[in-house]
Amino acid sequence: MATTAAMTTTVDDSARDRAQAAAERAAIDASCRGPVLFFAASAIVWLLVGSLLALLASVKLHTPYLLTASPELTFGRVRMAHLQAMGYGWLSLATVAALLWQMCRLSRAELVYPKLLILAGVLWNIGQFLAVVGIILGDATSVEWLEAPAYAPPFFIAAVGIISAWTVAVFRRRREPHVYVTQWYILGAIFWFPWLYLVAQFMIFWSTAVGVVQPIVNWWFGHNVIGLWFTPVAVGTAYYLIPKIIGRPIHSYYLSIIGFWSLALFYSWAGMHHLIGGPIPGWLSSASTVGSMMMLIPVLAVAINHHMTMRGHFHRLRYSPALRFTVFGAIAYTLVSVQGSFEALKDFSEVTHFTHYTVAHAHLGVYGFVTMIMFGLFYYMVPRLTGREWASSTLIRVHFWCAAVGIAIYFAGLSIGGWWQGRMLNNPNVPFAHIVNYTLPYLFSRSIAGTLMTAGHLAFTVLFVMNVAGWGQQRAGGPTFFVEPPSASLSGPQRIGPRDL
Repeated sequence: MATTAAMTTTVDDSARDRAQAAAERAAIDASCRGPVLFFAASAIVWLLVGSLLALLASVKLHTPYLLTASPELTFGRVRMAHLQAMGYGWLSLATVAALLWQMCRLSRAELVYPKLLILAGVLWNIGQFLAVVGIILGDATSVEWLEAPAYAPPFFIAAVGIISAWTVAVFRRRREPHVYVTQWYILGAIFWFPWLYLVAQFMIFWSTAVGVVQPIVNWWFGHNVIGLWFTPVAVGTAYYLIPKIIGRPIHSYYLSIIGFWSLALFYSWAGMHHLIGGPIPGWLSSASTVGSMMMLIPVLAVAINHHMTMRGHFHRLRYSPALRFTVFGAIAYTLVSVQGSFEALKDFSEVTHFTHYTVAHAHLGVYGFVTMIMFGLFYYMVPRLTGREWASSTLIRVHFWCAAVGIAIYFAGLSIGGWWQGRMLNNPNVPFAHIVNYTLPYLFSRSIAGTLMTAGHLAFTVLFVMNVAGWGQQRAGGPTFFVEPPSASLSGPQRIGPRDL
């Protein structure tokens, strides 16, 4: 009888703990709803704008006389506006939405100063609008990744300053004593990005550096804005989503920390391989090549951790859209990072530099990796913020397959075409006109891929609008609870609970 009573008490305590944890998460999600959905909605608007600009730029590569009467729609302006819309519109705003929600969830702290965050979002969107319109009207700086006219960056700087200060404030107010690896990545990102952006603006525009220092600073920033802003939050998001969805702890906490610190140590050296063959000191390009090869350490650490966590659970990809997008992005991270390391080698760069191969590589990173993981997060996060499930599983499948097949065609076509383009450019016996004609079929494949991806983005937008507008079933939701880790390698409690399938 005593044993039965003890078991009943344990069950009651467990149920009470689960109920308390569920109530805590509900309160956190309620506090996050306004600011996070504002950033998410803004990101999706710029995703559509960037997609249309990208499609127009792609078509103009094989149909150069399209819209030639309009100077605002020349390839140069459209392409820069596309990069601005996607990089600082979609990717950055989605990254902010991701870090806001995850920092609150992992800190077990409700979102504070929501009006201040809304102000940051408004400032960012004003700067983004001025930047895109300014580029279209001819005010671009023509410095890659920093094309925004001089009147736009102050808005970004003010917004990111608010967001960084807010992130630190929430982290200091946390009720969860354990610091999760996702929080390491978020804290790194909100320190690295303001530093990168301010230094680049200062040395290129405000107090102009002399001569060859400018392109060095440009590619130090252009490479690191991907690796030290988008990448940390995307990798941290994968570390959060995969264990949560499949209901098991991450394979190795210590391996994830190795991945974080090696990323912090080696990635900032990697940007100079974009200037191989240029008028820069030889030691600088060599050090960059070494840094790029050393990046195999964090990449393999993350890949092993994700794979070992997913082992035995890959069948769940059929049921969970969030997991499907996230695992696709995690695999793409491994592929694009290994490719990038070898692309930094001088012999390899001699073939691929200034070709469509580099374009394919960049898109596999920012789209196949970062964007796909952000899609996965939105599919997991938004129903918890709105309290409603997604209204159409068909539109989710349309979105996934359009995005996945689109980026696969994009990457394969431009990688193959770009490789042979580089081989022919290095052959003085091949006429340049012949090389241009050779690449045309691959440029058509780029437009086909862009059309597919844009169709997927439209499906995603419809889903988001329907969910926020109240369509879809009321979300039942189940409690998620804390348990002690089963092994010493998992430092701190790990979230497990009902599987979101």
